[in-house]
Amino acid sequence: MPYQKLSRKSGPRRALLRSLVTSFLKNGSMETTAARAAAVRPLAEKMITLAKRGDLHARRQALSFLLDEDVVTSLFEKIGPKMEAREGGYTRVIQKGPRRGDSAPMVILELVSN
Repeated sequence: MPYQKLSRKSGPRRALLRSLVTSFLKNGSMETTAARAAAVRPLAEKMITLAKRGDLHARRQALSFLLDEDVVTSLFEKIGPKMEAREGGYTRVIQKGPRRGDSAPMVILELVSN
């Protein structure tokens, strides 16, 4: 599956995705456009998989991508152990409807709770 370009060059797109994944893992859910959610979802799932591994190398890999050290700590101490029994599918997307200003399809991206 090709990646989402999100109408940005590679540097700003990477910065946007890092910021979105960090805030998503910090809050547990977010309301965004369908295209952004489709781009954020696999990255967030990869971060949770790293947290399930739990070793030092996985923590350093997460620190190199996420922008906030406190988010990495909560990811490895709270979210990772909570998702230990799951074999993927840590997030869910709920359709919300079109945005009022430009009719962009909006969704709610949230962590699945066990």
